[in-house]
Amino acid sequence: KITMIRIEFNDEAVTRALEGLGAALTDMTPVMRDIGELMVARTRERFETGSGPDGSKWAPKSQTTRDNYARRRDPVDPRPLWGPSSDLARGIFYLADSGSVEWGSSRIYAATQQFGAAQGAFGATSRGGPIPWGDIPARPFLGMSDQDQADVLDLIGDWLERAAGPR
Repeated sequence: KITMIRIEFNDEAVTRALEGLGAALTDMTPVMRDIGELMVARTRERFETGSGPDGSKWAPKSQTTRDNYARRRDPVDPRPLWGPSSDLARGIFYLADSGSVEWGSSRIYAATQQFGAAQGAFGATSRGGPIPWGDIPARPFLGMSDQDQADVLDLIGDWLERAAGPR
């Protein structure tokens, strides 16, 4: 015959900590916002360094792109992914709710910059020219580096400690 032993432990501090965790876990919006803020900042840093989440450098702007900017009399920023408006770099944002966070860009060309595209991959213009007009190399700006992952885990750990309350 197996005898079950039951030990009951009543500690006010532990109970408060567990209740705090339970309440916090029903709405993780605060930590999701913190993660969103961190990842937007890291993504913007990638534009400054011209490198992807894995640390690889982005392909430079092609001479054709530079020539097109000059022909239109747009300022030519030599950095990859920096166009005349800087909209892609400036337009990184996040959306957070109680159980998730997403960050990215609403610019229509963001996916093409992230993943690249072959000349003509999106059809042709009304005049018959290819869209895009040339090959566009992938320049990943969204994603998480190993350091980003570690920092997000630290954020979550800190948040759980705060949710559990003082010891």
